[in-house]
Amino acid sequence: MFTWMSHCHEILPSQMLKRRSPSTDYERPSKRAKSVSGDDDSSDDTPVPFQTNLSRLVNHKPRSRTDHEVPGHKPTSFATLGISPSLQSALSAMSIKTPTEVQAACIPPLLRGRDCIGNAKTGSGKTIAFALPILQKLSLDPFGIFALILTPTRELAFQIAEQLAVVGGPLNARTAVIVGGMDMMTQALELGNRPHIVVATPGRLVDHLKSSNGEWNLARVKFLVLDEADRLLNPTFAPELGVIFGALPKDRQTCLFTATLTPAIEELAAAPPRPGKDRPFVHRMTHAVETVETLQQLYILVPSHVREMYLFHLLCNPPDSTLHLRRAPPEPKSTRKDKKKSTADEDETPEQPPPTIIFCARARTAAFLTNFLKTLSIRSTALHSRLTQRERLNSLSLFRSFVVPVLICTDVAARGLDIEDVAIVINWDLPNEPEEYTHRVGRTARAGRGGVAISFVTERDEERVLKIEDRIRIKLEEMTLPEARVLEKMNAVATAKRLANMELHDSKFGEREAIHAAKRKREL
Repeated sequence: MFTWMSHCHEILPSQMLKRRSPSTDYERPSKRAKSVSGDDDSSDDTPVPFQTNLSRLVNHKPRSRTDHEVPGHKPTSFATLGISPSLQSALSAMSIKTPTEVQAACIPPLLRGRDCIGNAKTGSGKTIAFALPILQKLSLDPFGIFALILTPTRELAFQIAEQLAVVGGPLNARTAVIVGGMDMMTQALELGNRPHIVVATPGRLVDHLKSSNGEWNLARVKFLVLDEADRLLNPTFAPELGVIFGALPKDRQTCLFTATLTPAIEELAAAPPRPGKDRPFVHRMTHAVETVETLQQLYILVPSHVREMYLFHLLCNPPDSTLHLRRAPPEPKSTRKDKKKSTADEDETPEQPPPTIIFCARARTAAFLTNFLKTLSIRSTALHSRLTQRERLNSLSLFRSFVVPVLICTDVAARGLDIEDVAIVINWDLPNEPEEYTHRVGRTARAGRGGVAISFVTERDEERVLKIEDRIRIKLEEMTLPEARVLEKMNAVATAKRLANMELHDSKFGEREAIHAAKRKREL
């Protein structure tokens, strides 16, 4: 094991636990997140004083920082990077003809066998940057589990596996996805069949390692990838990573990819190399701004207890720059008896928004907003930890296929998901940690496309906005909505809120989790 990864193994359980970390548990936000989520489903009619200091937001200048940056690598072609003709053909079939900066920088050292740390903006093609070297080296030694790719979320694991299946089609590469929420017996059989590549979340992979009885192992792994490494290298995943690193061989190749560099990653990059070995190759983004240039970043000042009215108005009247991305709604299956009724309701049904992702701090908030928007005839679906894996994948499928234009989610969807033509990202709750903002808004304006990110700033969010601006090194622009038009639908919005709350109550949302939490508390 290279020294810098040995160092990672050592600091995960001890030093990193002492370091203040972001809200790492996607499924269980911190108490602070609960207090700021503005769960209007529980306090609908309680007015909250709006005391945001406007002058601080208006006059704030994001601080600039100097980074140790490597020179930009000008994209050439995949042939000059050393990629085989068969893989080049697969890339051409995906309409990928020119490597991006991170691909041009990282592919050559990975093909030469060096470890690598790749830092690049969201949507810049980091997956292809490590997938191509893995597949090309796999063709030389196609036996056993050749590569292990770790991700922090299940949805990202499935997406990486899909991309590997397309790019690795000519090589007949077999990939297994090992994540929670799926049948363990089926996964155990897949691992027993020795897939070439395993894409996994740490927790479920550790479960299999502890119950394998020697039927399979990671002894032949030549390639380890930590995707979204900033999220993986924090105390939440430290115990699982310790077990996994202990099962891996020492002579493997390791690479980390992330859109946000953290102290943990910087520490690994600066660690002394093993005698006779080179330091890992480090590629840092060369741009001063952490988000992409084609992303318009806005905020709306709004009291927390009236956000629903502003959200409904915004979805019915999206920014002009996103209107071309609206998709025609699917044709409803109706009988003759329904035709008169549907014609009468046509004027009341709002036009559906362009593809939009709404981020919330809590699963309960996501469920509430989904019910709320459905009541107002905005087609919506949810993605959060309280859903089964089948339900989560179904929600993603509906959104990807444009059947449903609005996806309401927690931060389980903030990492790595590449969904075509997402027009708008809305932060219903601002994240506690500024780096999470970068990942959230990175779901739009991908691969050179345009996009809009809109954050609701309530009376509790002033400091969060200032930290975000310092992090991304750009100032958010204020967006104003016509208050008179927003209030036109006040009665309909109030009714929808009550119905959404009633549906949550009747469904006993989160009751099972509350019972388990109470049991754990009693055990302690």
